[in-house]
Order: sequence, then structure tokens, then C-alpha cells
Amino acid sequence: MDFKHLETEFSGELFYDDSSLHRAQKMVYATDASVYQEQPLAVAHPKDRNDLKTLIRFANQNNISLIPRAAGTSLAGQVVGNGIVVDISRHFKQILEVNKEEKWVRLEPGIIRDDLNAALKPYGLLFAPETSTASRAMIGGMIGNNSCGLHSIVWGDTRQHLLEATVLLSNGEEVVLKYRTAADMEAKARAATLEGKIYKELLTLLNDPVNQTVIRKNYPKRSLKRRNTGYALDALLEEMEAGTGGFNCCRLLAGSEGTLAFVTEVKLNLLPLPPAKDALVCIHCASLADALHANNVVLRHHPMASELVDRYIMDFTKGHPVYQQNRFFIEGAPEALLMVEFMEDTDEKLDERTAALIEDLKRDGLGYAWPVIKGPQTKLVWDIRKAGLGLIRNMPGDRQPVNLIEDCAVSPEDLPAYIEDLQQLLDGYGLTASYYAHAGAGELHVEPMINLKTEEGRQVFRDVLRDTVGLVKKYNGSLSGEHGDGRLRGEFIASAMGDAVYGLLQQVKQFFDPAGVFNAGKIVNTPQMNEQLRYDPQKTPRNIATVFDFTAQENILRLTEKCSGSGDCRKSHITGGTMCPSYMATLQEKDTTRARANILRQFLTNTSAENPFDHPEIKEVMDLCLSCKACKSECPSSVDIAKLKAEFLQHYYDANGIPFRSKLIAGFTRSQRLGIMVPGIYNAMAGNKFTSGLIKKIAGFAPDRSLPAVGKTTLRSWFEKYKKTTAQQYNRKVHLFCDEFTNYNDVEIGKTTIKLLNALGYGVTIPVHKESGRTWLSKGLVRQAQKIITENVAALSKVVTADQPLIGIEPSALLTFRDEAPDLVPAALKTNARQLAAQSFLIEEFLAGEYEKGHITSGRFTEAKQTVKLHGHCYQKSFGIVPSVQKALSIPVNYYVELIPSGCCGMAGSFGYEKEHYDVSMKVGELVLLPAVRSAAADTLIAASGTSCRHQIKDGAKRQSLHPVEVLWAALK
Repeated sequence: MDFKHLETEFSGELFYDDSSLHRAQKMVYATDASVYQEQPLAVAHPKDRNDLKTLIRFANQNNISLIPRAAGTSLAGQVVGNGIVVDISRHFKQILEVNKEEKWVRLEPGIIRDDLNAALKPYGLLFAPETSTASRAMIGGMIGNNSCGLHSIVWGDTRQHLLEATVLLSNGEEVVLKYRTAADMEAKARAATLEGKIYKELLTLLNDPVNQTVIRKNYPKRSLKRRNTGYALDALLEEMEAGTGGFNCCRLLAGSEGTLAFVTEVKLNLLPLPPAKDALVCIHCASLADALHANNVVLRHHPMASELVDRYIMDFTKGHPVYQQNRFFIEGAPEALLMVEFMEDTDEKLDERTAALIEDLKRDGLGYAWPVIKGPQTKLVWDIRKAGLGLIRNMPGDRQPVNLIEDCAVSPEDLPAYIEDLQQLLDGYGLTASYYAHAGAGELHVEPMINLKTEEGRQVFRDVLRDTVGLVKKYNGSLSGEHGDGRLRGEFIASAMGDAVYGLLQQVKQFFDPAGVFNAGKIVNTPQMNEQLRYDPQKTPRNIATVFDFTAQENILRLTEKCSGSGDCRKSHITGGTMCPSYMATLQEKDTTRARANILRQFLTNTSAENPFDHPEIKEVMDLCLSCKACKSECPSSVDIAKLKAEFLQHYYDANGIPFRSKLIAGFTRSQRLGIMVPGIYNAMAGNKFTSGLIKKIAGFAPDRSLPAVGKTTLRSWFEKYKKTTAQQYNRKVHLFCDEFTNYNDVEIGKTTIKLLNALGYGVTIPVHKESGRTWLSKGLVRQAQKIITENVAALSKVVTADQPLIGIEPSALLTFRDEAPDLVPAALKTNARQLAAQSFLIEEFLAGEYEKGHITSGRFTEAKQTVKLHGHCYQKSFGIVPSVQKALSIPVNYYVELIPSGCCGMAGSFGYEKEHYDVSMKVGELVLLPAVRSAAADTLIAASGTSCRHQIKDGAKRQSLHPVEVLWAALK
């Protein structure tokens, strides 16, 4: 295949050759959120329709398949294959037209569902289908899978809201699919085009009485709302019968998984925004069976949603850095929770409806607790449900929950009996399972725990699906409710719906795509469903020596395997959150947390190299990781890529040497120690255009990035003199961690911190310790960081106690004790490290805590009014500390603290200095933070705890920002 010639005709990005970047790109597209893995021939990011036509022409000429891909969150392997993956998520992102009066929107398929609704909100409208992946799922993918989501019992599926679609057919013809009368279609059918042939063949098929009987008899019963197996011939037939013989081919397009046509533009039906007030009744049940019977009581009350969460999911919220706080509503130890949502215009109506439901449940003896959650807290409850897939991936061992029978749907009234039968089936295989999701729609996501790393497990994987088909037929259900057939369930469609129906599906594929150009091997003519899985049972996992202790995750390979592929790392800055800043800036799959975990997993599993980390492909994918730590908390599976990146770099450097700049940055303390000996000369050189330019050129720093200045003296030196001038005795004492950034650069902030603590009645000591080790960790020099951190833990654990805690100023430095230290120190010091971690606090945390205890009062501070805009440091966000910073800044009674909804600032320590990373650094800053700072009133204070954050604000917004202690010091009476 002449990919080089294709590249000359292609305006987007094309990855196909044997360079490390191209190999890496193909590897990260080898998986989606399913259990499958197959490397594509190439990856394409088309810019426009002409690019798509070029790809279709190339595919026809070379007898290969195009695999349309949006967010890659499919669970049935829809976007995994050996053709060309065509990723529309980068460029097809325009909203083209909104018609408020007629309630529709016209747009391109690469728009994220939640981002679309953010844009539609000012119109009072929304696109209704809401998957649990709505923060990253794209409209194109939702059409492909006919997505439904949490509120499908009221709002329906994507098929119901797809009005029109502009598509490219398999020969490159551009056509519009929409409702057409019988006469319109007869006219179309006479045209000597592929479109004409499609209409002619469809009309012949659907008007055949034998086919009509086959469809009516073998498709799921009509009362079942979730029906997504095969192509929706039943929907076309129903539409023909309900009207005058016409139909909308979009009914067929939805759920076709990109196998019939390539979507370039769509017109969607919209609904008015729902009532402003909502409430969740959280029904606590002692058994799964009780929850399913309660569900049928619930449905008589016509809720917006009825969703189930089982004990497995709830247990994995315990101790989770984010989801632990979401447990506030859980009483006791329920086996299952049913989350039932009502929406109304008034609290009175909500109270009436929730009370009526609870009364019925109590009368029937269903549930033992029924807390009602309202307002913003409902989001915390829903987040547990939405994170289910990722949370259960925290299960230890090789037996893992698998997407297999998770999408089978029956009518809700049949659900208790179906699940009882299914449990007996799984018991026969000795399998346990997790049960969660759409009880109200008759579709529980049932995920059995199977070890796919063994031949036996792979066979059980297939046998369980084969046997479940019989149960689905028994209840006249649907093999797929919303996740689609893909390559997972396609093999068993004939068993579920009969050979006659399967023959019709094959005909439909042939009508649209006679050459097999579009997503071959999905829905029809699929390979056996237990082929091309992620794991090869012939490979024995090797023991990989690491510097970090990965025992808590079992081992380093297991940590990479925890990535479910659910794509939480692909959400945009519009949705909010921090993970993943580089992806938000580049929109490249290779820059996601998921891609980094996947490529590391693939090499650690498959490489035969002595050093399994010595691969330039891993370096390509890790390159733009800012080590922001957001993935440790925002990823439901807590896949800590910052830790994995540091470990990778250490081994990669072992094989390839340490770059000069990495040594320079890691040794930051040494250079600053020299600079502060002659601060005037150093600062003059750093501020001079010529000398600073020379320094930046030698170091490989960006020309437009300013260099940090040093203080007139170190904080330690100043403190030695200062403490001799203070004779005051203090009842409460703290130890200040004199990190390298504060000691040399932010000396004035260090002084202010000490003065503020003293003024509030706290004696301060600076114990003997080394630098934090953060700069060494950030550049992957983990062994040197380990030495430094071990010495610090040994020294500080001798003096730091619960009564005299360790207080830090710079988040990245202080939080080293909570994050990396316990995993780096030797076994003999692990208990010390954990105790030190529990007794180490950022200054804002400490002040907020003391304020809550009454040791600090608002009366010590000004009563003047002041607005403060706060940007939280990434590590503060990861460790849930930002609320403490807000609370500390709100101690002055009339200080209004507004949190900037920013993710990472983009600076990320040295990342923003580095020449090749500067543009991405600034793009990250420009997503939210820098525009928010520029738009702030001149008299508004900008607060940021991190030294890097303040540097980025200075360079990017030309505005001074303050550390919170500076704000509080200025506010002190």
C-alpha cells in the first residue's frame, strides 16, 4: 500500500510508517474500552470531508477497512481492528446551527455530548441521551452505538433524536439520510447511484411479507425500550407501518457502529431543559433481589431514572481519593442501592413524589433506608454510579470484571427473574459478578470476574456469553441494549435472533458496503469473540524490578492494567477537572492517561528486551505528561501516570543516559545555591535579554519564558537572624518545611508565612532537612530522589509529631511526604513515612483546621470587603485540599473567594520552561486560567499556592498573583 502517496493527498495527520512516533500512535489505537487489542495498519486524523473521501478511495483501491473512531469508549471492540483507524475527534467539532424555535441543532460528529449541552444551555435546550461517559463521549460515537444512558426511560435513545445525517457512502457518494415518503424513496430507487441501489434493496427487503414476519417474530418485543442488536430493521418496519410507507434511514444508521456509512454532519432533536430541582431517593437494600423488586415499584411512580449500584462498586469508593467523600449518604452496608431520580419545578412537588415512593416501598417491605438527596449533592451520588466501570477495576488479582453480558436487556418486569436465572448460570461456572446501572430500563451491567490471561478463562469468556443468549431469548430480550454488538456479540446474533434475521443483516451490510470498506468484522461476519484479546495466555508476566514500591497496586504491570479504557481522561476543559491537561490542549489520543497506561502495559507485557522500559515509543507517549497527579484522583481506577512516568524515565535513562537539561533541572537546588551567593549578579543576568537568552539557549529553555529570580538571602539565613529578635513564647508550635523553592526564590513568601504564624500565636522552627526531592522526581531521577527523601523521613520523623506538625508552603514539595515518600523509603522506615505523611500539612490546610478548632478567629483580620480569585495547584486538587485553601482565605469575614474553574496552569514545574513544550504549556494555561485572570477586575486579588502557577500567571497574563499567606498577612489587623 502506498501510504506515502496517500499522505500527499491528505491534509490531516497520517501515521503509518516505522518511526517511533508512528509506531506509538498505532499502539495507542490498538485498544478501546473493551478487552480487545489489535494494532491498526495506520491512524488518520482527517481535517475535512475531502480527507474522508480520499481515505474511502484509498480503502477501495487497497481492499482495506476504515474504522471510524470518536472517543474510543466502546465496550464491544467497535473501534479495534487491523484497518485504518479514522479519528474524527480532533477536527470535526463545529456546532453549525441551532434552531431554538424548532428545537434542533446541526453539528459535526466530533463534539462531546456534555460540551454540546453546555453550548445549548443558553437556548434552554439539551440533547437528551446521557451515557455515563457523557463528559467525553462524542455525538458520532453515540450515533454509532445508539447510546441511551441514565435517563433513557424518559428521554429515550440516540436513534429517537437523530433527525438527519449527512454521510459518505462506501463509494464516496455524499448523501443526506432523513425521513422520506414512499414516493420519495421510489424516485430515489430509480437513480443509477449507490444511494439509489440502497433504497431499492431496502424497499424490496422490507416490503417482502416473509421478511416482515421474520422481523416481527425474532426481534426483541416492542415493549423493550433498549434494543440495539443488529441493524434496526424493526424500527424501519414500525415507521413504515405507522405512517404511509416512508421511513428515515437514520433509524438504521443509529447503532450501525460505522459499518454502513461515514457520518460527517448530523441534525439532532432537542428537548427543553428539565425542571431546575431534582431529588434522589437512595433505596438501601439488603439483597440484589430486593432492589430489583423495588425497581418495579419505583417505575409505577414514573421517575426520571432508576439506577442500581452494587456492593462491589460501593466498596471500592472506600478510601478512594475522590469517591470516599461521595459516600456521605450510605447507611450501613447495603448489598445494593437503587438511585431513583425525580425532577420538578418546586421542592413541594419533589417532597410529595419522594414521600409517596418511600411510603409504597415501606408498605411492601423493600429497603431498610431511604435517604433523599437534593441539590448539588445529587452530583456526588451520581458520580459513584457513573464511575462504576472504572471503580471495579481496582479489584486485585488477575480475575477482573469483564464486559461480556453487561449489555443484555429485558423488560423491567422480567428483570428479577432474568437476573435470578443469570446468577444460577454464573454459579455453574463458579463466577461472581458485579451488577449495576439501568434497572429502570431493564438493563443491568453484569460484569463477571474472569481471568482472561488463561486459556481456561478465555474459553469461559465465550461459553458464558453463549449460554446467556438462551436466557435473553427466553425473555424475548435484546443481546445488546446500548453498548452494541461490535466484535464481542456479533458472533452470537444468529443464535439470539435466528439465521433468517442474521441473513437480512448481512444483506443490509451488502447493500451499503459491498466492498467491506467500513469497519469490517463488526456486527456481521465477525471473528470468534475470544480472539485478539489484550492478554496472551502463552506469555508469563515477568517480574519487573522497580525503584518505587508498587506493592499497593500488586506490581507496576498491574497498575497499568487497571486502566479500563473508559476515557475519563478525554474530557475537555469545558466539563471541568484537571485530567488530562495535555490532552485538553492537543486533542491527541497519545496524550491521554489511557494511552500512557496502554503503551506501558503493552511493552511491559510483550517486550523481550532486558530493560522493558527501553523503548522510544513509550517516551513519545509520555513526553507531554505534565505529572500533574490529576489521574491519581480523577481516574476512577487511580492509574497514577506521574508515578509511572518517573519510574519509566529512570530506567530509560539507565539505558540511554541522562540528558544535560534533565540534570540541570533536577539539580535546581545547586544552581540556586550558587546564584544566591551573588543575588545581584544572578538576577541581573536572569533579567537581561542577552544573558538570559544565552542561558535559555544553552539549557534548551523557551525564549519567551522568564527565568526565576533568587532572593537577597536564603530563608534559612534570614530565619536564623529573625528568631533572635523574637522573645515571645508560644503555646503552640509547628515545624516549617523549608523547601528549595521557598528557600531560594520565594523567600519573601517564606518570611511572610513565619510572621503570620507567629502573629497568630504559633512558634516556628525550621528543622534540619534536605531539599524535597521534587525536582529529581519530576525529571525521572528517582534513585537520587529516593536518597534525599529517605534522609528527610529519617530526620523529620524524629521531631515532627501530631502536636508539632510539619507545615509546608509549596504544594509540590510538601506533598512529596504524602505521595511518593511511603513508596520510596526502605521497609524499615515505611511506618515513619506514613506517620510523617499524616502529620504534614500545607499552610492553608493547617490554618483552616485551626480556624475550625477555634484557635484562629476572624476577629484577628480586617472586615474590609475583598474579592479573591483562587487557582488551585494540581497537587492540591489531587489531594482534595482546595476547599481548605478556600476556607483559609475566607477567614476574613468579608473576603469573597471565587475558585477559578481551571485545571492545570500548564507550567508544571520545568515543563513550561522547556522549548519544545512551551506552546503546549501556554495552550493549557489559555484553556481557562489565563483568560480568567485577564478578565478579573484590577482590584481583585489573584491567589495561587504554587510557585509554578504564579510564574505562569506572570508570564501569560502579565499580572502578579499572591500566595494565600500573603493575602492573609495583608488582611491581618
